[in-house]
Amino acid sequence: MPTGENDPRLEKYRRMQRIRQFEAKAEAIHAQGEIPGALHTYAGMEASGVGCCMALRDDDYMVGTHRSHGHPIAKGAALRPLMAELLGKKTGICQGKGGSMHLSDFSVGSLGETSIVGSGGPVAAGAALGAKLQGLDRVALCFFGDGASSEGAIHEGMNLAAVWSLPAIFVCENNRFGMSTPTDKAVAGKNVADRAHGYGIPGVIVDGQDVDAVEDAVREAVDRARAGKGPTLIETKTYRYGDHAVNMGRELTPRGPEHEDWVARDPIMLYRARLIDSRVGADVLDAIDAAVSDEVTDALQFARDSAYPAFEEAFDHVFVDRLPIPEDVGKYA
Repeated sequence: MPTGENDPRLEKYRRMQRIRQFEAKAEAIHAQGEIPGALHTYAGMEASGVGCCMALRDDDYMVGTHRSHGHPIAKGAALRPLMAELLGKKTGICQGKGGSMHLSDFSVGSLGETSIVGSGGPVAAGAALGAKLQGLDRVALCFFGDGASSEGAIHEGMNLAAVWSLPAIFVCENNRFGMSTPTDKAVAGKNVADRAHGYGIPGVIVDGQDVDAVEDAVREAVDRARAGKGPTLIETKTYRYGDHAVNMGRELTPRGPEHEDWVARDPIMLYRARLIDSRVGADVLDAIDAAVSDEVTDALQFARDSAYPAFEEAFDHVFVDRLPIPEDVGKYA
């Protein structure tokens, strides 16, 4: 079996490792106070994001959530500007103004993540509409969580996409908890994917810990969307290892006996075992692990060495015409 640089199986493994190691490093430095504000990590959910993004082209659109580091990494984003953004540096992907929950990277089609739960639905529908009106064959994929599955904006986006047969894929990453509330206590019905029937679109449930299964399901939805047959709702059954937001000084997420079962089904370990069973050498995977570790270390050093934006830059990128800087603003710097 091929195990070269262009082997998509190794790329899936590499991207999952990049997410896991990036999140581990971010959590560690957040605990030391280097990252301001809340930090929502994606560890445990890597197969969902990577499986989805491996089914997309580079020029396809993606909209993420407040748990926002994993999605652009899954789409192939560079780690240096992402880490710099978390530290609020000028070299960050949003020049230090977005922070952990508001990342975007247009170079890989990431239209942005946001702390407004469920807000990505209309954004994805709009991107899909734009592609359709321009005669492009791009698709737009919207990630949202089980906590957002009852938000009106998500359903508005799905309804418009269904009515107009837009090339959109809506992916509910059901990680068992909406902040601290178990999904079965807040979401009516057994499966979020069942709600697709109300819009006359396919609803698909997939094992979110199996990166191949996720990719296959999303690839089918992508092919359907590119063919002009409209959107699909996919629910990935997954699990987040960290609390809703890490290092907050209190446990927000209640863990039951099923926690250990989910940890035992670590998506990276499952895929590593599958690769080894298919005759990919453990040394090849170990080399990827080491290379990713070096990449994350390099990204952190780059971020630490980068400058903060000047205070005047707070007035940039607010409106089309730059806001005037008050004459006395310097005394507050």
